[in-house]
Amino acid sequence: MAANRGEQTLVDQWRGILALHARTQCELDRTLHGHGLCASDFEVLDLLATGTTRAHPSYRVQEISERVHLSQSALSRLIGRLERDGLVARGMCQEDRRGVRVALTEKGRTLHGEVLPAQRAVLAKMLADAV
Repeated sequence: MAANRGEQTLVDQWRGILALHARTQCELDRTLHGHGLCASDFEVLDLLATGTTRAHPSYRVQEISERVHLSQSALSRLIGRLERDGLVARGMCQEDRRGVRVALTEKGRTLHGEVLPAQRAVLAKMLADAV
């Protein structure tokens, strides 16, 4: 019986994590919608804005997929949408001609800077409530 209680505690903790993630994702989507973005859009913009350097101002699509939790096809559609909106640009990968690199455009960098405080405020609120 003690093993069952231990297992149930583990399951309850897991479900709590899933519920926090779902609530946070919904709140992010609501907050970012006014800027024409969803949480996944912002996650890619944020990765590109904060994870690149002047020496490497872009990421390969495969590198992005390793950092965001989207299927390859969902990520391709998302990048296509961001590109149509002028927020990112795709280019050939010099190291591997089969690869594609993605970089922020100036418009994307500007929008990221405008939205960043709102996104971080949602994270701070939701994660503080969880503790």
